Amino acid sequence: MSATASTFSAEDEAQILAAIGSWLDNEVRHQVKHFDHADEYPHEIVKQMKELGLFSLMYPTEYGGLGMNASAYAKVITLLCETWMSLAGVINTHMMLGQLVLRFGTEEQKAHFLPRLASAELHGVLCLTEPDAGTDLQGIKTRAKRDGDDYVLNGSKMWITNGMYGSLYAVLTKTNPDAKPAHKGMTLFLAERGPGFNIDGKLKKLGYRAVESVALSFQDFRIPASRILGGEEGHGFQHAVGGLELGRINVAARAVGVARAALTDAVRYAQQRKTFGKPICEHQAIQIKLADMATRVEAARLLVEQAATKYDRGERCDMEAGMAKLFASEAALSNATEAMRVHGGYGYSQEFDVERYYRDAPLMCIGEGTNEIQRVLIARELVKRFPA
Repeated sequence: MSATASTFSAEDEAQILAAIGSWLDNEVRHQVKHFDHADEYPHEIVKQMKELGLFSLMYPTEYGGLGMNASAYAKVITLLCETWMSLAGVINTHMMLGQLVLRFGTEEQKAHFLPRLASAELHGVLCLTEPDAGTDLQGIKTRAKRDGDDYVLNGSKMWITNGMYGSLYAVLTKTNPDAKPAHKGMTLFLAERGPGFNIDGKLKKLGYRAVESVALSFQDFRIPASRILGGEEGHGFQHAVGGLELGRINVAARAVGVARAALTDAVRYAQQRKTFGKPICEHQAIQIKLADMATRVEAARLLVEQAATKYDRGERCDMEAGMAKLFASEAALSNATEAMRVHGGYGYSQEFDVERYYRDAPLMCIGEGTNEIQRVLIARELVKRFPA
């Protein structure tokens, strides 16, 4: 369910998309290969993203944001990912943390954090995954133990996007490890760095480079009880899961961008490359590939649009978000593979962007819940909605 204002207009959306598109073409596109191949954080590009207001998109206007809804935000993410998927990662966790504070935070937490997040004074990070717990969040081991007016955190987190350069961390913990069921003993904290908060290293990845994914650990890290999201223990699992609808819409929107970029490059190259006296786009085998790629892009885009629209209406959309994430991520992986085949040997070269799509696409099949678990969740929800 969306908590953003509904005052964002179609004209606002068009202007922002046009401005972002111009910025990507003029300031970003020519730098992508360097940062991706070097796996180097693009500090200047991130600074420009803040100046453009990309960190404030879904924050309500009363807190200094632009009040963008999920439908428009998904289009922004798709546009970014057509040029470089890593840029979406810079702002996605930031937007998801803001939605968590907006939906579940106390009034004091909203007043304290949301203006600072909307202005990009703070950079939001989600700390859910652990070395032995990903999709199964109830299996986390990070412990928060009450000590007077504070809690003391011990444990570790893994694959934390923006963990190195972020500044406000939503940390999922167990405050009652003996709770049955386990989710009733889980609590989410809003943490800023301090003694005992450790960044253990940047993880090397196949794709999704430049934006950092890190391992974190907590060693007797103290945090005030007032930093419990919502002010009460035991609701952390519901808070975390509540953010996954938007997270899956975001991942699906990313996948649409990568799938579309792969299609665009394949169509262009197929018109330029000639074999047997004519462009390869005139060969039926290539035409079939291009047709399937284009159909996947449009189907994925419409699934994202459906899920985002339901989210903006405040309707339950876990199944729709799961469907969008499942289909769009598989479309991105298929299109990246087919684009490489259309390019032939050049698709395997770092001179072309296709090899980056091929490295980036698999992440969307894993992130925000694997596609295998998406299928299970979709099937369970179908049975609930349509009982015999």
